[in-house]
Amino acid sequence: MKIIDLHCDALLRLYQTQGKIKFKDAKELETNKERLIKGKVKVQAFALFVFPDVRAEQKFQVALDQIHYFYTDVLGNNPEMKLIKEWSDIENLQDEEIGALLTLEGVDAIGNDLKKLSILYQLGVRSVGLTWNNANLAADGAKEKRGAGLTEFGEGIVAFNNKHKLLTDVSHLSEKAFWDVMNIATYPIASHSNSKAIMNHVRNLTDDQAKAMFEKDAMVHMVYCPQFVKDKDNVTMSNLIEHIDHFCALGGEKNIGLGSDFDGITTKIIDLEDASMQQNLLNELLKNNYSEDLVKGFANENFMRHLPK
Repeated sequence: MKIIDLHCDALLRLYQTQGKIKFKDAKELETNKERLIKGKVKVQAFALFVFPDVRAEQKFQVALDQIHYFYTDVLGNNPEMKLIKEWSDIENLQDEEIGALLTLEGVDAIGNDLKKLSILYQLGVRSVGLTWNNANLAADGAKEKRGAGLTEFGEGIVAFNNKHKLLTDVSHLSEKAFWDVMNIATYPIASHSNSKAIMNHVRNLTDDQAKAMFEKDAMVHMVYCPQFVKDKDNVTMSNLIEHIDHFCALGGEKNIGLGSDFDGITTKIIDLEDASMQQNLLNELLKNNYSEDLVKGFANENFMRHLPK
């Protein structure tokens, strides 16, 4: 089964090494091209992420530098990798091609300037998360103690996303910001979040949040970060499937996808340690009495049914 993965941090790794490693086969990259092919990943989302401690005047340049490696290495050196700039591009991928989708994890890079978001949009960004874990000028992140919602600037970002058919990613938002987004976003999505009822972590979604997503027919993509899965050593795929079980029980069968967070996590689920192992999770789901149709949905078909129109 082909897989659509809504989150990885490979561009951050390429940027940190200043191009010394190559996307094609770098062992340091959990989502290198060879591993994507082995794992039958059909579309990989590549996040732009700028750490909060980067000086404000340098943040936009850091995002542009990551885009540089996206175009010159990921796409430029690998003809099988195809830029997804229109949602219909996914449907038009050839058998041997892998779609590459740019996303933004936190809008720190644009400061208070929507023109910079417009530039990122023109360069290919198609999903925007307002925050990482910290607060910024748009909203509070999940680990900001204040727990405030969207600012007026944040509302302007969501309006931009709605106008241009960009996804608005809720995965790192504070709870209040989450509800503010749900009130105004046309295309909300959680690119990499699990269930807070199964693992009580601030980055996971409460049942009320998950149900709100499903009622709005929005996608929630499961994240492979062990800290968001189970509070124990040696986290297994069965532990991750508990989150899928729970979301299905809340009515999310047709709204679950995958968002690995490879290259952005330091520990791994057993037998799910890089993109080449993605099929292991699908096989484990089939062993756990999920039908082939449901598993195909989780792998790619649910997302395809929810593309912005």
